[in-house]
Amino acid sequence: MKLQMQHAQGIRAKTATRSMPVLSRRALSVKAIASEPRIEVPSSLKGASAWSPVTWRSKPALQQPDYQNRDEVVKACEEIARMPPLIFAGECRTLQQRLAKASTGDAFVLFGGDCAEAFSQFSANRIRDLYRLLLQMSIVLAFGGGVPIVKLGRIAGQFAKPRSAPTETINGVTLPAYRGDIINGPEFTEETRRCDPWRLVRAYNQSAATLNLLRGFSYGGYAGLSRVSQWNLEFMKNTQEGHAYMDIAKRVDEAIQFMIACGMDTNMPFMRETEFYTCHECLLLDYEEALTRLDSTTDLWYGCSAHFLWCGERTRQLDHAHVEYLRGVNNPIGVKVSDKMDPNDIVSLIASLNPHNTPGRLSIIVRMGAKKLREKFPALIEAVQRSGQTVTWVCDPMHGNTETVSGYKTRRYDNVRAEIEAFFDVHDKMGTVPGGVHLEMTGDNVTECIGGGASISEDDLNSRYHTHCDPRLNAEQSLEIAFYVAQRLRQRREAMAAKVAAEAAASA
Repeated sequence: MKLQMQHAQGIRAKTATRSMPVLSRRALSVKAIASEPRIEVPSSLKGASAWSPVTWRSKPALQQPDYQNRDEVVKACEEIARMPPLIFAGECRTLQQRLAKASTGDAFVLFGGDCAEAFSQFSANRIRDLYRLLLQMSIVLAFGGGVPIVKLGRIAGQFAKPRSAPTETINGVTLPAYRGDIINGPEFTEETRRCDPWRLVRAYNQSAATLNLLRGFSYGGYAGLSRVSQWNLEFMKNTQEGHAYMDIAKRVDEAIQFMIACGMDTNMPFMRETEFYTCHECLLLDYEEALTRLDSTTDLWYGCSAHFLWCGERTRQLDHAHVEYLRGVNNPIGVKVSDKMDPNDIVSLIASLNPHNTPGRLSIIVRMGAKKLREKFPALIEAVQRSGQTVTWVCDPMHGNTETVSGYKTRRYDNVRAEIEAFFDVHDKMGTVPGGVHLEMTGDNVTECIGGGASISEDDLNSRYHTHCDPRLNAEQSLEIAFYVAQRLRQRREAMAAKVAAEAAASA
């Protein structure tokens, strides 16, 4: 397996205008991922017009770090480009199939994980706790909703964060803003806030180690259905949500025992394994370019830093670098949109990112706050419906509900739930499909969001406030959200069944 070096050549473009480099014949001939038999792909899907992993450099690129030494950036990215991909093209194709089902209501997507991963908080236990919390939530959603749950962790790559301002001032001292551990450090010192290119390599190595553990969990028996009752977090045992989860786990165990009695083989893959995918914001384009590979089974480009990549609200401009990069990779992708999105613009954006209208290719992740979502979201749905475009609609109830209380950035559980409620209500009214939820959450017992079953008050925020960036739901709050979403999925399923029965009776 040879490594794709075309992007490494592109990294050497160091001019202020980001002019595109000339690609060598050797660079054009190198391929990377070889994991499956040759797949015949329709010519209409083979790459975007005039696209390569470096064409983003000809566009304005927002939210990029101001490195003092571009030569060091080149060296760090070339080192990453020589390393193996973090994920494989075949996994992305499978995920796209799952997301296509979510767009029609035949599955539901659960995104969850840290606001921003941190080098200092990296440990096997923290990875395990987030993983099993996502497993718990998926069981609750599947049991209540009656559909498969597509699990995507904001992990193994969610290091970079967009900032509202390039600098931060404390006590009269102004320094560069903290942009995530892949770029600089959170400590307010001149040395730590300097953008360090070699953090790129450290982020890659941490992502590779994280993925190694996640794959072990997913395919080594830890995620088997027979272990459902063993996934509960220790500090959740005496909580209302913990007890409710264990009640479901007991019922799952009873169902499994019944199926075994009927002759089911417990060694079947669906009993021992689970699919788990990774995702992060496609923000730091030097890093993404260094991990872009040409799949030798399809001759298609893939962003091999994660299975699913999304473009944020601050970087979704149609003629800018992030959209240019994402339009050419064949991963399933997403775009986050706020109440500022114009219905005409969303149609144009979807046409650019999913020109062949492929189901599962594009998710629209809505982040508005409950009130604005009820006001603005219907017009976006109507515009997409009129255009005949296919997307998976996902609710991000976190980013439209951030506020500052007693000097801490926080979110109120009631506001988070209210936005999810509004999301389902709008879809029910429009007759469209709620495809998923996207949460910033952790398996740690933190006190960063106010309210919920955890009863965290404003005075509790300084107790266990550990995030380096935005506040996260803790395990108890996350499970409470899962139970609510499961209730809405069940209600939707029952309403659809009643409608089908009524139509059948009317036509009889």
